[in-house]
Amino acid sequence: MVQHSTGPLAGLLVADFSRILAGPYATMLLADLGAQVIKVESPGGDDTRTWMPPTRDGVSTYYLGINRNKRSIALDLKDPDDLAAAQELARRADVMIENFRPGGLARFGLDYDSVTAGNEKIVYASISGFGTGAGRDFPGYDLMVQAISGLMSLTGDPDGSPYRAGISVFDVMAGLHASIGILAALHHRDATGQGQHVEVNLLSSALSGLVNHSSGYVAGGTVPFRMGNAHPSLFPYEPLPTADGELIVIAGNDGQFRKLCQVLDLPTLPDDPRFGRNQDRTANREQLRPLLVERLAKRTKDEWFRDLLAAGVPCAPINTIDGGVALAQELGLDPVVAVGDVPGVRNPITFSDTPARYELPPPGLDEHGEEIRAWLKN
Repeated sequence: MVQHSTGPLAGLLVADFSRILAGPYATMLLADLGAQVIKVESPGGDDTRTWMPPTRDGVSTYYLGINRNKRSIALDLKDPDDLAAAQELARRADVMIENFRPGGLARFGLDYDSVTAGNEKIVYASISGFGTGAGRDFPGYDLMVQAISGLMSLTGDPDGSPYRAGISVFDVMAGLHASIGILAALHHRDATGQGQHVEVNLLSSALSGLVNHSSGYVAGGTVPFRMGNAHPSLFPYEPLPTADGELIVIAGNDGQFRKLCQVLDLPTLPDDPRFGRNQDRTANREQLRPLLVERLAKRTKDEWFRDLLAAGVPCAPINTIDGGVALAQELGLDPVVAVGDVPGVRNPITFSDTPARYELPPPGLDEHGEEIRAWLKN
């Protein structure tokens, strides 16, 4: 099968045995950058094909959002011929990625030890929910990890119920970690000729991604708590009401706070000992907030947005996703790309010489099966 793509990863063959979100997101990023990705699906297809609404032309937009630039082959690993094809694909691949439960591919001879026996240079990436130890049998759903990691304890109103994040944030994060690990292992292989096993699990990605909160506990012994939209270490850093709705207002340092006060015509506040330094503002936020709100109430959020940004004060309207896409378009970020007749979100990485490609729309189930089978027999 001839590789026609361009990009920094052109020439790499990725055998994608993953499904749902974390693995397919990682492989789409690799495919965007030129890797040839063969998506191996069960005869029933990737679960996300059925996750709807919403749909486009009867196809789940969930599936469409993470599977462009790939070729699909449906293989029943319990069928000897299909299993032989899967094993041959793994033998030829530069990269194999899977998110079966740990050990789940061993009975098919597609686990790391079996694959490396015939392809010692392969970079083999495994994504699990909770690692290969005592949590190996836990199902790896993002919502479970949001709950177990502590994220949900931080999300929501202080006196309300815990909330999940609006997206499967740790699936996405684990997919990013997997792609970083794969690229690092490929660089190591280029230097040494040796492949290796890259392992990522959602819980470890979550604890890493909780950054200041997990560090606050492991380094400072502090268990964080729900604060709604407030920040535990900065103020202001939250939505504040204006004459016609809320505006995100941020003073990430003392200089930004001084600029904020200049625009709000509150020139004495930066010299008030209660508010001069960030730690003072954070400690005295309940005294400072009404002073800011009183001024913000005199104008609309769009008026403040314009003037505060012009002064160098970070702020933002709270958009729905259509507003976010519209602003990205207004800023010249060209967020939407057409892949065939399927629109998608542009790969977020810009290269000066080797841009991302948008060549293949998300494949139908087994769309390229005949072509791939013929190639594997050669």
